[in-house]
Amino acid sequence: MKASLRTVRLELAEPLRISRSTMAARDAVWLGIEHEGLRGHGEAVTSVYYGLDADTLQRDFGGVELSGYASPEDALEALREGKSAVGDNTPAAVTAAVEAALLDLVGKRAGVPVHRLLGASAGPVAATARTIGITSARQAADEARRLAARGFRIVKVKAGTPDPEDDVERVRVIRDAAPGVRLLLDPNGAWNTAQARELLPRFAELGVEAVEQPVAPGDPEAFGALAEWSPVPLIADEDAVDLEDARRLAGRVHGINVKLAKCGGVYAALRIAGLLAGSGTELMLGCLTASTLGIAPAVHLADRARWIDLDGHLLLARDPWSGIGGADGVVRTSGRPGLGVEETGAEETGVGEVAREDVA
Repeated sequence: MKASLRTVRLELAEPLRISRSTMAARDAVWLGIEHEGLRGHGEAVTSVYYGLDADTLQRDFGGVELSGYASPEDALEALREGKSAVGDNTPAAVTAAVEAALLDLVGKRAGVPVHRLLGASAGPVAATARTIGITSARQAADEARRLAARGFRIVKVKAGTPDPEDDVERVRVIRDAAPGVRLLLDPNGAWNTAQARELLPRFAELGVEAVEQPVAPGDPEAFGALAEWSPVPLIADEDAVDLEDARRLAGRVHGINVKLAKCGGVYAALRIAGLLAGSGTELMLGCLTASTLGIAPAVHLADRARWIDLDGHLLLARDPWSGIGGADGVVRTSGRPGLGVEETGAEETGVGEVAREDVA
Protein backbone atom coordinates (compact mmCIF):
# COMPACT_ATOMS: atom_id res chain seq x y z
CA MET A 1 0.00 0.00 0.00
CA LYS A 2 1.26 3.44 -0.93
CA ALA A 3 0.25 6.60 0.90
CA SER A 4 0.51 10.33 0.37
CA LEU A 5 0.00 13.33 2.62
CA ARG A 6 -1.06 16.84 1.72
CA THR A 7 -1.67 19.83 4.00
CA VAL A 8 -4.23 22.44 2.99
CA ARG A 9 -5.68 25.57 4.57
CA LEU A 10 -9.43 25.65 5.21
CA GLU A 11 -10.75 29.20 5.54
CA LEU A 12 -14.06 29.79 7.29
CA ALA A 13 -16.71 31.92 5.62
CA GLU A 14 -16.61 34.09 8.74
CA PRO A 15 -14.81 33.78 12.08
CA LEU A 16 -16.50 31.44 14.56
CA ARG A 17 -16.42 32.64 18.15
CA ILE A 18 -17.01 30.24 21.03
CA SER A 19 -16.50 30.74 24.75
CA ARG A 20 -12.77 29.96 24.74
CA SER A 21 -11.58 31.14 21.32
CA THR A 22 -12.31 32.58 17.88
CA MET A 23 -11.33 30.65 14.75
CA ALA A 24 -11.04 31.98 11.21
CA ALA A 25 -9.21 29.05 9.58
CA ARG A 26 -7.62 25.71 10.30
CA ASP A 27 -5.25 23.37 8.52
CA ALA A 28 -6.21 19.93 7.31
CA VAL A 29 -3.94 17.02 6.46
CA TRP A 30 -5.28 14.75 3.74
CA LEU A 31 -4.20 11.13 3.66
CA GLY A 32 -4.45 9.05 0.51
CA ILE A 33 -3.95 5.27 0.59
CA GLU A 34 -3.52 3.59 -2.78
CA HIS A 35 -3.69 -0.13 -3.48
CA GLU A 36 -4.05 -1.95 -6.79
CA GLY A 37 -5.12 1.14 -8.71
CA LEU A 38 -7.70 2.51 -6.25
CA ARG A 39 -7.26 5.22 -3.65
CA GLY A 40 -9.02 5.92 -0.37
CA HIS A 41 -8.99 9.28 1.39
CA GLY A 42 -9.14 10.55 4.95
CA GLU A 43 -8.71 13.89 6.69
CA ALA A 44 -7.40 15.10 10.05
CA VAL A 45 -7.71 18.75 11.06
CA THR A 46 -5.62 20.81 13.41
CA SER A 47 -6.97 21.64 16.86
CA VAL A 48 -5.52 23.95 19.49
CA TYR A 49 -7.74 22.32 22.12
CA TYR A 50 -6.34 18.85 21.37
CA GLY A 51 -2.79 20.11 20.83
CA LEU A 52 -2.59 19.21 17.16
CA ASP A 53 -0.94 21.46 14.59
CA ALA A 54 -0.11 20.58 10.99
CA ASP A 55 3.49 19.60 11.74
CA THR A 56 2.36 17.29 14.55
CA LEU A 57 -0.22 15.64 12.33
CA GLN A 58 2.31 15.18 9.51
CA ARG A 59 4.76 13.62 11.97
CA ASP A 60 2.14 11.33 13.47
CA PHE A 61 0.94 10.19 10.06
CA GLY A 62 4.57 9.50 9.22
CA GLY A 63 4.78 7.12 12.17
CA VAL A 64 1.86 4.99 11.00
CA GLU A 65 2.92 1.71 9.44
CA LEU A 66 0.42 -0.75 7.98
CA SER A 67 2.94 -2.61 5.87
CA GLY A 68 2.37 -5.72 8.00
CA TYR A 69 -1.11 -6.14 6.54
CA ALA A 70 -1.55 -7.98 3.28
CA SER A 71 -4.52 -5.88 2.19
CA PRO A 72 -6.59 -2.84 3.16
CA GLU A 73 -9.29 -5.25 4.30
CA ASP A 74 -6.92 -6.86 6.81
CA ALA A 75 -5.87 -3.50 8.23
CA LEU A 76 -9.49 -2.36 8.49
CA GLU A 77 -10.47 -5.58 10.26
CA ALA A 78 -7.81 -4.96 12.87
CA LEU A 79 -9.30 -1.52 13.55
CA ARG A 80 -12.79 -3.01 13.71
CA GLU A 81 -11.59 -5.45 16.36
CA GLY A 82 -10.12 -2.60 18.39
CA LYS A 83 -6.51 -3.56 17.76
CA SER A 84 -3.77 -0.93 17.54
CA ALA A 85 -3.33 -1.19 13.81
CA VAL A 86 -1.82 2.28 13.67
CA GLY A 87 0.26 2.25 16.87
CA ASP A 88 -0.54 2.64 20.55
CA ASN A 89 0.39 6.31 20.85
CA THR A 90 -1.21 7.57 17.64
CA PRO A 91 -3.59 10.51 18.27
CA ALA A 92 -7.27 9.71 17.84
CA ALA A 93 -7.59 12.18 14.97
CA VAL A 94 -4.89 10.38 12.99
CA THR A 95 -6.38 6.97 13.75
CA ALA A 96 -9.77 8.22 12.56
CA ALA A 97 -8.29 9.56 9.32
CA VAL A 98 -6.41 6.32 8.59
CA GLU A 99 -9.57 4.34 9.27
CA ALA A 100 -11.58 6.68 7.01
CA ALA A 101 -9.11 6.22 4.17
CA LEU A 102 -9.25 2.45 4.62
CA LEU A 103 -13.07 2.44 4.71
CA ASP A 104 -13.11 4.56 1.57
CA LEU A 105 -10.65 2.25 -0.18
CA VAL A 106 -12.29 -1.00 0.93
CA GLY A 107 -15.70 0.32 -0.06
CA LYS A 108 -14.43 1.23 -3.51
CA ARG A 109 -12.80 -2.18 -3.89
CA ALA A 110 -16.09 -3.86 -2.95
CA GLY A 111 -18.21 -1.44 -4.98
CA VAL A 112 -20.37 -0.48 -1.97
CA PRO A 113 -20.77 2.65 0.18
CA VAL A 114 -19.29 2.71 3.67
CA HIS A 115 -22.65 2.41 5.42
CA ARG A 116 -23.05 -1.00 3.77
CA LEU A 117 -19.69 -2.06 5.21
CA LEU A 118 -21.07 -1.02 8.60
CA GLY A 119 -24.19 -3.12 8.28
CA ALA A 120 -26.78 -0.55 7.16
CA SER A 121 -28.67 -1.31 3.96
CA ALA A 122 -29.94 2.23 3.32
CA GLY A 123 -27.87 5.38 3.20
CA PRO A 124 -28.49 7.68 6.18
CA VAL A 125 -30.40 10.91 5.62
CA ALA A 126 -30.47 13.19 8.66
CA ALA A 127 -31.29 16.75 9.66
CA THR A 128 -28.16 18.42 10.97
CA ALA A 129 -27.78 21.29 13.38
CA ARG A 130 -26.19 24.47 12.07
CA THR A 131 -24.03 26.46 14.46
CA ILE A 132 -24.44 30.15 15.23
CA GLY A 133 -21.39 31.45 17.05
CA ILE A 134 -21.20 34.09 19.74
CA THR A 135 -22.23 37.27 17.96
CA SER A 136 -24.59 40.19 18.39
CA ALA A 137 -28.27 39.50 18.97
CA ARG A 138 -29.18 41.19 15.70
CA GLN A 139 -26.70 39.16 13.67
CA ALA A 140 -27.82 35.96 15.38
CA ALA A 141 -31.47 36.66 14.61
CA ASP A 142 -30.70 37.43 10.96
CA GLU A 143 -28.68 34.24 10.63
CA ALA A 144 -31.40 32.13 12.25
CA ARG A 145 -33.95 33.59 9.85
CA ARG A 146 -31.75 32.76 6.85
CA LEU A 147 -31.07 29.22 8.07
CA ALA A 148 -34.77 28.50 8.66
CA ALA A 149 -35.58 29.79 5.17
CA ARG A 150 -32.98 27.42 3.70
CA GLY A 151 -34.54 24.43 5.42
CA PHE A 152 -32.56 24.03 8.65
CA ARG A 153 -34.67 22.55 11.42
CA ILE A 154 -31.99 22.53 14.14
CA VAL A 155 -29.83 25.45 15.25
CA LYS A 156 -27.00 25.15 17.76
CA VAL A 157 -26.21 28.37 19.60
CA LYS A 158 -22.78 28.95 21.10
CA ALA A 159 -22.81 30.47 24.59
CA GLY A 160 -20.41 31.36 27.39
CA THR A 161 -19.96 35.12 27.16
CA PRO A 162 -18.68 37.02 30.22
CA ASP A 163 -22.21 38.34 30.74
CA PRO A 164 -24.66 35.40 30.65
CA GLU A 165 -27.48 37.82 29.88
CA ASP A 166 -25.97 38.20 26.42
CA ASP A 167 -26.44 34.46 25.88
CA VAL A 168 -30.03 34.58 27.12
CA GLU A 169 -30.85 37.47 24.83
CA ARG A 170 -29.21 35.76 21.83
CA VAL A 171 -31.28 32.63 22.35
CA ARG A 172 -34.43 34.70 22.85
CA VAL A 173 -34.07 36.58 19.57
CA ILE A 174 -33.17 33.41 17.69
CA ARG A 175 -36.30 31.77 19.05
CA ASP A 176 -38.39 34.75 17.93
CA ALA A 177 -36.73 34.89 14.50
CA ALA A 178 -37.06 31.15 13.80
CA PRO A 179 -39.87 29.82 16.01
CA GLY A 180 -40.05 26.48 14.22
CA VAL A 181 -36.44 25.33 14.70
CA ARG A 182 -35.15 23.04 17.43
CA LEU A 183 -32.54 24.76 19.60
CA LEU A 184 -29.39 23.31 21.08
CA LEU A 185 -27.04 25.33 23.29
CA ASP A 186 -23.28 24.90 23.73
CA PRO A 187 -21.30 26.94 26.31
CA ASN A 188 -18.19 24.74 25.76
CA GLY A 189 -17.75 24.34 29.52
CA ALA A 190 -17.82 28.06 30.29
CA TRP A 191 -20.15 28.01 33.30
CA ASN A 192 -19.54 26.99 36.87
CA THR A 193 -22.13 24.85 38.63
CA ALA A 194 -23.84 27.80 40.31
CA GLN A 195 -24.21 29.61 36.98
CA ALA A 196 -25.54 26.45 35.34
CA ARG A 197 -28.18 26.03 38.03
CA GLU A 198 -29.28 29.63 37.56
CA LEU A 199 -29.26 29.58 33.75
CA LEU A 200 -30.53 26.14 32.76
CA PRO A 201 -34.15 26.78 33.87
CA ARG A 202 -34.18 30.02 31.89
CA PHE A 203 -33.01 28.29 28.73
CA ALA A 204 -35.53 25.53 29.29
CA GLU A 205 -38.26 28.18 29.34
CA LEU A 206 -36.96 29.48 25.99
CA GLY A 207 -37.43 26.03 24.48
CA VAL A 208 -33.82 24.87 24.33
CA GLU A 209 -33.93 21.14 23.64
CA ALA A 210 -30.53 20.20 25.11
CA VAL A 211 -27.34 21.83 26.42
CA GLU A 212 -23.86 20.57 25.61
CA GLN A 213 -21.11 20.65 28.22
CA PRO A 214 -22.42 23.50 30.38
CA VAL A 215 -19.59 23.19 32.94
CA ALA A 216 -15.84 22.71 32.65
CA PRO A 217 -14.71 19.11 32.03
CA GLY A 218 -12.92 17.05 34.65
CA ASP A 219 -15.56 16.28 37.28
CA PRO A 220 -17.96 13.61 35.99
CA GLU A 221 -19.53 13.23 39.43
CA ALA A 222 -20.56 16.89 39.50
CA PHE A 223 -21.70 16.72 35.88
CA GLY A 224 -23.86 13.69 36.65
CA ALA A 225 -25.42 15.43 39.66
CA LEU A 226 -26.16 18.51 37.56
CA ALA A 227 -27.73 16.38 34.83
CA GLU A 228 -29.96 14.63 37.37
CA TRP A 229 -31.24 18.02 38.56
CA SER A 230 -31.38 19.82 35.22
CA PRO A 231 -34.75 20.78 33.68
CA VAL A 232 -33.17 20.44 30.21
CA PRO A 233 -31.18 17.44 28.90
CA LEU A 234 -27.41 17.75 29.25
CA ILE A 235 -24.94 16.33 26.73
CA ALA A 236 -21.30 15.64 27.56
CA ASP A 237 -18.74 16.72 24.97
CA GLU A 238 -15.33 17.75 26.32
CA ASP A 239 -15.95 15.37 29.24
CA ALA A 240 -16.54 12.43 26.88
CA VAL A 241 -13.52 11.75 24.71
CA ASP A 242 -13.28 7.96 24.52
CA LEU A 243 -14.93 4.69 25.55
CA GLU A 244 -13.81 4.91 29.17
CA ASP A 245 -15.24 8.41 29.51
CA ALA A 246 -18.50 7.15 28.04
CA ARG A 247 -18.50 4.27 30.52
CA ARG A 248 -18.18 6.72 33.43
CA LEU A 249 -21.03 8.90 32.14
CA ALA A 250 -23.46 6.33 30.73
CA GLY A 251 -26.77 6.54 32.56
CA ARG A 252 -25.71 9.73 34.36
CA VAL A 253 -26.05 12.31 31.58
CA HIS A 254 -28.71 12.58 28.91
CA GLY A 255 -26.38 12.42 25.94
CA ILE A 256 -22.78 12.05 24.79
CA ASN A 257 -21.40 13.95 21.81
CA VAL A 258 -19.23 11.52 19.87
CA LYS A 259 -16.75 13.09 17.47
CA LEU A 260 -14.71 10.68 15.36
CA ALA A 261 -11.62 12.89 15.65
CA LYS A 262 -11.62 12.66 19.44
CA CYS A 263 -12.70 9.02 19.94
CA GLY A 264 -10.62 7.46 17.15
CA GLY A 265 -12.99 6.81 14.27
CA VAL A 266 -16.10 5.01 13.13
CA TYR A 267 -15.52 1.72 14.92
CA ALA A 268 -14.66 3.47 18.17
CA ALA A 269 -17.90 5.45 17.82
CA LEU A 270 -19.84 2.23 17.27
CA ARG A 271 -18.35 0.76 20.45
CA ILE A 272 -19.51 3.83 22.36
CA ALA A 273 -22.96 3.57 20.79
CA GLY A 274 -23.15 -0.07 21.88
CA LEU A 275 -22.16 0.86 25.40
CA LEU A 276 -24.84 3.55 25.59
CA ALA A 277 -27.64 1.36 24.26
CA GLY A 278 -30.24 0.90 26.98
CA SER A 279 -28.40 3.11 29.47
CA GLY A 280 -30.69 6.11 29.18
CA THR A 281 -27.87 8.15 27.66
CA GLU A 282 -28.37 8.93 23.98
CA LEU A 283 -25.89 9.45 21.17
CA MET A 284 -25.05 12.74 19.52
CA LEU A 285 -22.78 12.83 16.48
CA GLY A 286 -20.66 15.96 16.31
CA CYS A 287 -17.63 17.17 14.42
CA LEU A 288 -14.82 19.68 14.21
CA THR A 289 -14.76 22.29 11.48
CA ALA A 290 -13.53 20.26 8.52
CA SER A 291 -14.15 19.64 4.85
CA THR A 292 -16.73 17.23 3.47
CA LEU A 293 -13.97 14.61 3.43
CA GLY A 294 -13.54 14.92 7.19
CA ILE A 295 -17.28 14.95 7.93
CA ALA A 296 -18.32 12.12 5.59
CA PRO A 297 -17.44 9.11 7.78
CA ALA A 298 -19.80 10.33 10.52
CA VAL A 299 -22.61 10.85 7.99
CA HIS A 300 -22.50 7.10 7.31
CA LEU A 301 -23.41 6.66 11.01
CA ALA A 302 -26.08 9.36 11.15
CA ASP A 303 -29.02 6.96 11.44
CA ARG A 304 -27.72 5.79 14.84
CA ALA A 305 -27.88 9.09 16.74
CA ARG A 306 -30.62 11.22 18.31
CA TRP A 307 -28.82 14.50 17.68
CA ILE A 308 -26.80 15.24 14.53
CA ASP A 309 -24.36 18.15 14.45
CA LEU A 310 -22.39 17.59 11.26
CA ASP A 311 -22.08 21.09 9.85
CA GLY A 312 -18.31 21.61 9.93
CA HIS A 313 -18.07 21.71 6.14
CA LEU A 314 -20.89 24.26 5.94
CA LEU A 315 -18.81 26.80 7.87
CA LEU A 316 -16.11 26.95 5.19
CA ALA A 317 -15.67 29.70 2.62
CA ARG A 318 -14.91 26.97 0.06
CA ASP A 319 -15.36 23.26 0.62
CA PRO A 320 -12.75 21.38 -1.43
CA TRP A 321 -14.85 18.18 -1.39
CA SER A 322 -18.49 17.35 -2.15
CA GLY A 323 -20.80 14.41 -1.59
CA ILE A 324 -22.77 14.78 1.67
CA GLY A 325 -24.99 17.80 1.03
CA GLY A 326 -26.08 19.82 4.04
CA ALA A 327 -26.82 23.21 2.51
CA ASP A 328 -30.54 22.53 2.92
CA GLY A 329 -30.16 21.37 6.51
CA VAL A 330 -29.95 17.68 5.64
CA VAL A 331 -26.80 15.56 5.31
CA ARG A 332 -26.98 12.37 3.28
CA THR A 333 -24.71 9.76 1.77
CA SER A 334 -24.30 9.86 -1.99
CA GLY A 335 -24.69 6.12 -2.67
CA ARG A 336 -21.34 5.98 -4.45
CA PRO A 337 -18.78 3.39 -3.32
CA GLY A 338 -16.61 4.19 -0.31
CA LEU A 339 -17.21 7.47 1.45
CA GLY A 340 -18.94 8.74 -1.68
CA VAL A 341 -17.06 12.05 -1.81
CA GLU A 342 -15.20 13.78 -4.60
CA GLU A 343 -12.55 16.48 -4.62
CA THR A 344 -13.93 19.60 -6.28
CA GLY A 345 -10.68 21.49 -6.86
CA ALA A 346 -12.06 24.52 -5.01
CA GLU A 347 -9.12 24.59 -2.62
CA GLU A 348 -5.78 25.53 -4.14
CA THR A 349 -3.78 26.22 -0.99
CA GLY A 350 -1.98 22.91 -0.61
CA VAL A 351 1.44 23.49 0.94
CA GLY A 352 3.12 20.27 0.05
CA GLU A 353 2.71 16.61 -0.65
CA VAL A 354 4.77 13.77 0.75
CA ALA A 355 4.58 10.21 -0.55
CA ARG A 356 5.68 7.28 1.60
CA GLU A 357 5.56 3.56 0.92
CA ASP A 358 5.03 2.59 4.55
CA VAL A 359 2.73 5.27 5.98
CA ALA A 360 -0.18 2.98 5.29
